[in-house]
Amino acid sequence: MDLQLTDKLALVSGSTAGIGFAIAEALAAEGARVIINGRTTAAVEAAITELTPRVSGELLGFAGDLTNAAAIEQLAEQFPQVDILVNSLGIFEPAEFADITDADWFRFYEVNVMSGVRLSRLYLPGMKQQDWGRIVFISSESALQIPAEMIHYGMTKTAQLAVSRGLAESLAGTGITVNSVLPGPTRSRGVVDFVNELAKNEGKTFEQFEQEFFEKVRPSSLIKRFADPREVASMVAYICSPLASATTGAALRVDGGVVRSAV
Repeated sequence: MDLQLTDKLALVSGSTAGIGFAIAEALAAEGARVIINGRTTAAVEAAITELTPRVSGELLGFAGDLTNAAAIEQLAEQFPQVDILVNSLGIFEPAEFADITDADWFRFYEVNVMSGVRLSRLYLPGMKQQDWGRIVFISSESALQIPAEMIHYGMTKTAQLAVSRGLAESLAGTGITVNSVLPGPTRSRGVVDFVNELAKNEGKTFEQFEQEFFEKVRPSSLIKRFADPREVASMVAYICSPLASATTGAALRVDGGVVRSAV
């Protein structure tokens, strides 16, 4: 299937690893011009070097922490307009509710929510001018099933759904769509590193930990495994395409069936 993305300019925040990296690859493989973003020049250059032989679309780079308003101003100077914005930048960490400080609450909100708010505010005027654009927020199944071990994380993922739906409502009747994608447990770099550390501490292999995780922690999973980031990226690439023009204001789950809901 041709997703008709050739020469569309896409920014994928937080795209030097994990789900963001997979999304950047999927878009560039469809011919889109993709801006790879990470906090350091080294990380951005490494991602571009790895992806270049595998994709047909042009790869561009922007090194900067997009949780920082000053970095977004620099981004605007270098790339004043994009056709597609994927808000993939995010952080997570388990913590007991009583141990989550005010600073941690604000840090999670700044990274997971405000980065997407600021980037959407930056690029919406250009999308409105051309009456075409795609904005995607990478949320999580944790937006619907708040994890007791990461309440602050779940809160930010729910907030993303609100921002996404509100933006879509405000753009009714235009050629711009806004959606959220909700991955379930996924083998992103952060998750793999975290699981490997826990498994090592418990004297288990990754595979043993994975099996126990889906038996005890996420028993409602229907696939009984961590998703591959590329499985999430396939959904994102589609909803960024002109073919998905009737899909907007949606919260699209790529959660392996973890959420027990028909809608």
